[in-house]
Amino acid sequence: MLRVAIFLLTAALASAQAFDEAVRLGERTPRLHSLLVSWRGNVVLERYFHGKKATSYANIKSASKSVLAALIGIAIERKLIPGVQTPIAKYFPEAAKSSITIEDLLTMRSGLRSTSNRYYGAWVGSPNWVRHILTRPVEAEHGTQMNYSTGNTHLLSAILTQATKSNTWAFGQQALARPLGFTLAQWPRDPQGIYFGGNDMLLTPRQMLTIGEMYLNGGKQVVPAAWVKDSCTPHTISPRNGEGYGYGWWTGKFASVEACYAWGFGGQYIFVMPKLDAVIVVTSSPNEGEDRRQQRGVVFDIVEEQIIPQLARMHP
Repeated sequence: MLRVAIFLLTAALASAQAFDEAVRLGERTPRLHSLLVSWRGNVVLERYFHGKKATSYANIKSASKSVLAALIGIAIERKLIPGVQTPIAKYFPEAAKSSITIEDLLTMRSGLRSTSNRYYGAWVGSPNWVRHILTRPVEAEHGTQMNYSTGNTHLLSAILTQATKSNTWAFGQQALARPLGFTLAQWPRDPQGIYFGGNDMLLTPRQMLTIGEMYLNGGKQVVPAAWVKDSCTPHTISPRNGEGYGYGWWTGKFASVEACYAWGFGGQYIFVMPKLDAVIVVTSSPNEGEDRRQQRGVVFDIVEEQIIPQLARMHP
């Protein structure tokens, strides 16, 4: 045991210098706010940039979808929701003619026209977000092809609100945040008071790291282990980027290392890498800007060229 402890301590100390180049790149990247790396449960890199600090909340944008999916898994385990094959008509009578299931929402295969990208403004400007989603034209058979839409996960938030007889924030606080040792901040709601499902959640980078470590360790008896596995198993492939998509989590390879990851607009990431026994968290400015589309490439370069090689050297 002493030999193992000495090895881990030596590796952790060595990592302080091993990630120097990643830190230098972070300092030169104006949009970058934080870089955190956990290896074997130990935080081996934690740096904040451009005025941010450990207590600064990050708007994790669409990485919220991954957190919301975890809440659905917990609700199913507690039998508040029957299962992923439950038709959404159980919660929305206006969808009675549809066979869309909860799994279709989790995997972005509802078949309804997207409420994201060019359709986003009209949706969030509507007086009733749920009704707006449910009245979108059907563009594909449900359960067949992926069409990314934040409306899908907002319906999941509305379902949680009904199923828990509470609200998404309160359930998240009680079922996820508190068992993991932190307090979940409140985030925006729709005109009916339903917490935004799939966008604008607020977490500190450390809280993001905690969620990533939970997934790395099979749910830590907070989220069912089978749910974690299903979330990180690709159920469909995105036609836009060719990446896999599970239950609210993306799947792909970075520097040939498989990862299950949460991804938010502008450069918000939680990378879970079982092969390296590591979690990487990145937060960035979520604001619009000419360089926002380049941020993804910058982040991937830091992760693939600086962080992963160092983790590979540390991993015996």
